[in-house]
Amino acid sequence: MTASLSIRTAQEGDLPALRALFAAGMQEGEVRINDTGADIENIHEGYLSDVTHNGFWVAESGGDVVGMIGVQQVDDAVAEVRRLRVHPGHRRQGIGTQLMQHAVRFCRDREYLKIVLDVRGERSGAIQMFEKFGFYLAKARTEEDRRVLDFYVDLYNEPEA
Repeated sequence: MTASLSIRTAQEGDLPALRALFAAGMQEGEVRINDTGADIENIHEGYLSDVTHNGFWVAESGGDVVGMIGVQQVDDAVAEVRRLRVHPGHRRQGIGTQLMQHAVRFCRDREYLKIVLDVRGERSGAIQMFEKFGFYLAKARTEEDRRVLDFYVDLYNEPEA
């Protein structure tokens, strides 16, 4: 694990690093072809204007943004985890796990009953992490000729970790 890792709320000044993480996801095929990243370009409107229900955080190590994750409310009792990305040079160090822990804690604190997310089928490392967090596969679908998996976790059933 990265010893100097901190997770903090994203700021407008993080936008170049967030764009770079988004672009890396595009190059690796983790992002849908028609995904413009508009929520990242408008991070305040998309996530930070209503911090009661939504949030966006970055993982910072050595002064560099090395990961990101967002939570958006999709229904009164349901939140969606979005934009989980870790810089390719910092993967397999527990950063994604720490970001996910932060997002799940945020959802619990807001008393959401369910968290949903989707992931490309080839992202086996991310899928294993989601399963460790208690997420269940809801359905598999095909989008842009790629397999997309929809996951969920019911927080009202889940014991505190």
